[in-house]
Amino acid sequence: MTEHAGEFEGKQALVTGAGKGIGRATARLLARGGAKVLAVSRSADDLASLQTEIGSRSFPVDLADAEATRAVVRAALPFDLLVNCAGATTLQPFVDLTTETFERIIAVNTTAPMIIAQEYARDRIARALPGSIVNVSSDAAFVGVIDHTAYCASKGALDAMSRVMANELGPHRIRVNCINPNITLTDMARKAWSDPGRAGPRLARLPLGRFLEPDEVAEAIVYLLSDRAAMITGVSLRVDGGFSVT
Repeated sequence: MTEHAGEFEGKQALVTGAGKGIGRATARLLARGGAKVLAVSRSADDLASLQTEIGSRSFPVDLADAEATRAVVRAALPFDLLVNCAGATTLQPFVDLTTETFERIIAVNTTAPMIIAQEYARDRIARALPGSIVNVSSDAAFVGVIDHTAYCASKGALDAMSRVMANELGPHRIRVNCINPNITLTDMARKAWSDPGRAGPRLARLPLGRFLEPDEVAEAIVYLLSDRAAMITGVSLRVDGGFSVT
């Protein structure tokens, strides 16, 4: 795996969902590259263990709370790079989906990234500094996954919002991209895809024959954050093992 030594030296990067899964893998890669990680998560225990591991700063918050989210980001500013990685899901058939479930998933997966990116972008624009945002979406933005109505809606909205962000923030030298992984073996995904009857048909459509690991998604995130991707903005990059071509 690429070591990223020194690539982010002197930079500060805020990562939401940093306690587990893809967010934690991304935090580790950024720290390995020299970045100071500002870690956001709902779990104080996860933040404490990450702080011990990589020397991150901890910002516990429930991202479903819009005002608390805005306050935490303002407290963390200024920072150079932003990864909106936190996500939530609840499995319910469409006809049984409650408005409470729908609204909470939208709040965490779409509204919180908007709030965080707004505060970040306002700060970068005010100080005439470039920036890079990666919003961690999903291939669920493109397909209709059974029992995932709210999740698919939230990720489709995140992709659409990111395209507008890229268009409006580009003149300020702030790049905005999405990463759209297929099933990645995080705790959340294991809950959703533990049934072989559910997982089997998806695996059969993956030319590379397996689900993703968090580090493999984190590598793509870190690339899009970096100056190596200096002319990439407004993309939804599918890291999907070939699912989209079958």
